[in-house]
Amino acid sequence: MAGAQEARDGNGSRGGGPGPQPRARRVLVFPLPFQGHIDPMLHLAGVLHGRGLAVTVLHTRFNALDPARHPEFRFVAVPDGTPADVAATGRIIDIILAMNSAMESSSSAAVTEALASAALADPRAACLFIDANLLAVHRAARKIGLPTLVLRTGSAACLGCFLSYPMLHEKGYLPPRESQLCTPVPELPPLRVKDLVYSKHSDHELVRRVLARASETVRGCSGLVINTFEALEAAEIGRLRDELADLPVILAAGPLHKLSSNSSRGAGSSLLAQDRSCIEWLDAQRSGSVLYVSFGSLAAMDSSEFLEVAWGLAESGHPFLWVVRPNLVRGCCDDDSVRRRRLPDGVEDAVRAGRGVVVRWAPQQEVLAHRAVGGFWSHCGWNSTLEAISEGVPMICRPDAVDQMMNTRYVQDVWGVGFELEGELERGKIKDAIRKLMSEREGDEMRERAQELRGKVEGCLESSGPSQIAIDKLVNYIQSL
Repeated sequence: MAGAQEARDGNGSRGGGPGPQPRARRVLVFPLPFQGHIDPMLHLAGVLHGRGLAVTVLHTRFNALDPARHPEFRFVAVPDGTPADVAATGRIIDIILAMNSAMESSSSAAVTEALASAALADPRAACLFIDANLLAVHRAARKIGLPTLVLRTGSAACLGCFLSYPMLHEKGYLPPRESQLCTPVPELPPLRVKDLVYSKHSDHELVRRVLARASETVRGCSGLVINTFEALEAAEIGRLRDELADLPVILAAGPLHKLSSNSSRGAGSSLLAQDRSCIEWLDAQRSGSVLYVSFGSLAAMDSSEFLEVAWGLAESGHPFLWVVRPNLVRGCCDDDSVRRRRLPDGVEDAVRAGRGVVVRWAPQQEVLAHRAVGGFWSHCGWNSTLEAISEGVPMICRPDAVDQMMNTRYVQDVWGVGFELEGELERGKIKDAIRKLMSEREGDEMRERAQELRGKVEGCLESSGPSQIAIDKLVNYIQSL
């Protein structure tokens, strides 16, 4: 019983040996309530808890987390005031702006009170980790004198782009013009205009507002942690340290999912129930033979594109594991029975023959680490990209919005571990792309480079590796606050 209480309150240490222990401290973490932001924040929480810090997770009622999945943390629900009609749209930018507006309104006292109460719990909180998109929370923390650190859940290159948005507008790169999409941006090599944060489905001025607020959060915080590693983005991290020279600490401490304890990985932070039946199917497949297909938690496609993807998988001849989650197809309500009826005969035949599996949601980290997986067709969100790199899995990239275009640019042209599937989705082109990745020499070369990057990840994770050193520095900094 005493041991359980010590684990809960964070009185352990990394080494676990005798000797003087640092005074117990608590950290608060407040993720942006979307899957791609929740996961790395809870991974960071797991890392810090493993180093002897108590952790309190503050969370919104929108996409609320389940405390029962993380008994090692304390949880505090914070009123976010997101209007139900805005939340129902699923439009991230609108939700971020509405959530911040509500928390900054006359009811903002509730946010401040929640922070103050959590900060005073025994042991007292040293600091608050937030997502840069939660400027309202940063301002509330400042009112009570609580230091705020930002966890950047995307790449260092992406953050550099965010901070450069005013310059990109001043120099005429943005808003993007069709005739200049392939124009290089020499201030942010190797990006082109088409790689900048942009989506044909989003209002550019709203994007600009969101990024301006995120930049204010970063520039006003007491430290920055980025979910990347030095060997992957050395130049980009260096530019950030120059740009943000006033910040006390800027640390590349990733991949966080590889550093985190098991208790905060996998199903614990998933907003959708994971279907683990696919692991048993993978166990029966040849090594490196399976293409894993998942477009993340938010990217969507038209029904015609969905059918072309299905036929491309069916006609490729390669084993596949395909995640078809709710709302993957725009305008459709995807329960399991509807999804099954919409799958074309070719996919159904492949599933019946044991060559393919379709699931609602998969345990992605475990899937990518499985010996049977030889390729990943992805939307190229940063979590997916970093998880693929960590396991040495090459990629077909189909970016949709936000940072996915620049992630794709790095995957293809900097790291050489994948390629973009451009233009309209068409089954013949999809079939050719799958064969290129899975069975042709070019794909084998990408796989070799991906394995080299995996080796660099493993080096970062060693006890004397740069990511472990970054965590040591972070814990020491937290103890000093």
